[in-house]
Amino acid sequence: MKKQTLKNSLKGGIVALTVALATVTGTVTEAAAQAVKNVVLVHGAFADGSGYRALYAVLTKKGYHVTVVQNPLTSLEDDVTATKTALDKQDGPAILVGHSWGGAVITEAGNHPKVAALVYIAAFQPDNGESALQWLQTAAPAPENGVLAPDDKGIVYYDKDKYHAGFCADISKEEADFMYASQGAFYAKGFITPITHAAWRDKPAYGLIATEDKSIAPEIQQAMYKRSNTKVTEIKGSHVIFMSQPEKVAAVIIEAATKGAQKK
Repeated sequence: MKKQTLKNSLKGGIVALTVALATVTGTVTEAAAQAVKNVVLVHGAFADGSGYRALYAVLTKKGYHVTVVQNPLTSLEDDVTATKTALDKQDGPAILVGHSWGGAVITEAGNHPKVAALVYIAAFQPDNGESALQWLQTAAPAPENGVLAPDDKGIVYYDKDKYHAGFCADISKEEADFMYASQGAFYAKGFITPITHAAWRDKPAYGLIATEDKSIAPEIQQAMYKRSNTKVTEIKGSHVIFMSQPEKVAAVIIEAATKGAQKK
C-alpha cells in the first residue's frame, strides 16, 4: 500500500512538474516573442513623418512603442544622424522601418547596435558602394511618375499634377493634397550618395513590395530584395501602402519584432 502511495505521489509529482515546465516554457516563449517592443519609422522623400499616423495607431494599439523620425532630407548623412539619434533614445532593441528613400537611410543607420531587424516598405535597399539613384535607373519610370529634375538649389520635388496618381493613388485626394503640402525639401545629393556598410548584410531584413507602385517600379523592389535574401511580402497598392493598408504593413513589422533576435 505504501509502495502504491509512493508510486502515485511520484507520478503526481512528475505530472505537476511537467505542467509547471510547460507553463514556464510557454511564458518564456511568449516573452521572447514580445522581446522587441520598439519600432522606429523613417519616412522617405516627398513626404514627412505625418504620413505614418495610421501605422502608428495600429502598432501602438498592439502595445508597441513607436518613434517617428523627421528626416531633414538634406543628405544621406544627415538623415542617418537623425535616425541614429532616435535609436539612441530607445530603451532596448528596435525594429527599424524605412519607406522609399528611407530604405537607403535604414540601410546605413541600421548598423546601430539597438537595431534588431530592418523592414523596407516599397523602399530602396542599396548594397555597399551603391546609391538609391543607381537602382531607380534600372527600370523605365511609369508615365504617372512625377519626380522632377533638381532645381537651382539642388532640391528635388514631385510634380503636383502627378502626385496623387504617381505617389499615393490609393488614398483620398484630400489626404494626398495634405501629404503634398507637408512634404520636406529633398536634396538630390542624397540620391547619389553611396552606402558604406549595408546593415541588411548582418541583420534580418523584411521587404514589402507595393505591386501597383508608380514611383519605385515593383520590379526594382523585387530585384533588390531577391539579391539580399530579404523576406518578401507583396501588397496590392500604391507607393504608400503604409497609409492605405496599415494593418498589413503592421503585420510584417510585428513578424520582424517577434523574430528580430534571430539571424538570417
